[in-house]
Amino acid sequence: MKILSYAYRFVSNFLFLALVYYSLNFMEKYPQRATLAILVLVYAAMRAATALRSFYFFQKIERLEFEARRLAGLTGDGPAAASQRKQVVSEVTVLRRAGEINAYIDLLFLAMIVLLCISKIVTN
Repeated sequence: MKILSYAYRFVSNFLFLALVYYSLNFMEKYPQRATLAILVLVYAAMRAATALRSFYFFQKIERLEFEARRLAGLTGDGPAAASQRKQVVSEVTVLRRAGEINAYIDLLFLAMIVLLCISKIVTN
């Protein structure tokens, strides 16, 4: 399931990159191409800000994971409760790592889109 989420994220970002590339290449007049590139840059900036904000959220989740592990060792509820807590913490860790990798994929493609848009604005 994790591989499918990576594949979906890669394909959707690649299609967005291809759409931007073909849209910018089919614009004949420079003012239209520059306007489209600026609009795409604004959209990419908003998505990049969201991805970067998610890293702050993932950092907070990581702190909670460490605290949950520490507290699980201190409680004396028995081996069944401790193993259940460890399982929940490990599932959260896997989901957090998958979210971080998805955010990295987003940022990679957004960086390529930004470079493409800047190159289309600079070149005449």
